[in-house]
Amino acid sequence: MKESWKYKIFKVFNVTILIFIVFATLFPFLNIVAQSFSSESYINAGEVTLWPKGFNIETYKVIMSDNMFWINYKNTVIYTVIGTLISLILSTMIAYPLANKRLKGKKFLTLFFVFTMFFNGGLIPNYVLVTSLGFGNSIWAIVIPNAISIFNMLIMRTFFQNIPDELEEAAIMDGSSTFGILFKIVLPLSKPILATMMLFYAVTHWNSWFPAFIFFSEKELFPVSIYLRNMIKGAEATVGTGATSADNLVQISANIKSVTMVLTVLPILLVYPYIQKYFVSGVMLGSVKG
Repeated sequence: MKESWKYKIFKVFNVTILIFIVFATLFPFLNIVAQSFSSESYINAGEVTLWPKGFNIETYKVIMSDNMFWINYKNTVIYTVIGTLISLILSTMIAYPLANKRLKGKKFLTLFFVFTMFFNGGLIPNYVLVTSLGFGNSIWAIVIPNAISIFNMLIMRTFFQNIPDELEEAAIMDGSSTFGILFKIVLPLSKPILATMMLFYAVTHWNSWFPAFIFFSEKELFPVSIYLRNMIKGAEATVGTGATSADNLVQISANIKSVTMVLTVLPILLVYPYIQKYFVSGVMLGSVKG
């Protein structure tokens, strides 16, 4: 079918707008990467845009030569993996029953969970509760209080509601139990939403630093976000190797923020391409009906 001149103009306009959006999205990140490899004088002079000037990897050397950085990085990986797994399991256990039309009191339970999105006990009661449970200086202080995002759970519930009821009815007639239906039918059909929720929870746990800041007193338990935050604030130099001094901190102060941002976001960027194909379909299908 021959394209009209109006459609050709539309395509040119559409492609131009999309290219502009892509550039506007990528520019800040590419600028951060360029600054992380640039020298202090060029950064302070505002001469760094998309390409490093005065190539400098001193900050990377200072941070990555410290054994504590790798300990905290390992902690972050552990917290993220365990926290994401717990969050997925608990969210599924709540979302699946709420998606079932036969569940009595479903509206009340939904309102009960939604209520917690807007009202909570506050910082001090939360601190008292977590410490009284003996979770201080343990992984549970990180993964248990933030285990469920009600927003994510509601998206999962909506996705489960979109699965045809006939599949569940046929499974019941074949003698399948509730857990059999969940594991053999619902979850295999829910890969898009599970991948989407995994990404959401993983990013949340990876970037989380405030719970560790409150509940951890031992630096060996810190996630890497706390380590990098301390580097930015100048409150804690790299420890254990003697590689960092006051002079070194002055030399790397100009691009330390850029380096910490790159080191923090890099793992998520590496994981995202493998989940991206499920991401859009998972969010869209999970938000079709309420």
